[in-house]
Amino acid sequence: MRRTASEKLEIIRLVEGTDLPVQTTLWQLGVARSTFYGWYQRYVEQGFDGLHDQKPAKRPRWNAIPDKVQQQVLDLALERTDLSPRELACHYTDEKRYFVSESSVYRILKAADLITSPAYILLSASDRFKNPTSRVHEMWQTD
Repeated sequence: MRRTASEKLEIIRLVEGTDLPVQTTLWQLGVARSTFYGWYQRYVEQGFDGLHDQKPAKRPRWNAIPDKVQQQVLDLALERTDLSPRELACHYTDEKRYFVSESSVYRILKAADLITSPAYILLSASDRFKNPTSRVHEMWQTD
């Protein structure tokens, strides 16, 4: 459960002002010791503003495909329009000696709006089976 900065400050003041041990007070409040001491440290260092929730820092993805490689895949796709994403991935891997998966190539092409949606064929359902079963256990063969 997330608490607001004012609630955190109230808990800090309550723990500071009580005669009970810190662990007992925190147990009665339902707050973990590590959580409380994290709040308290931020409060001591930064004041009330340190108690506000902070968004975690963005970390770079270790497996992100570099922009240069993405651009090379796009250039190859524009040169060789007859190849599918699978064939493009194989061709790029063979030619550049840098592995790019089929799904990554598909995502790169989709982001560049180079993938068209497939033409769907709509089928309507029938009211009855074409070849209805006549005995009890005939259906198992269709599984």
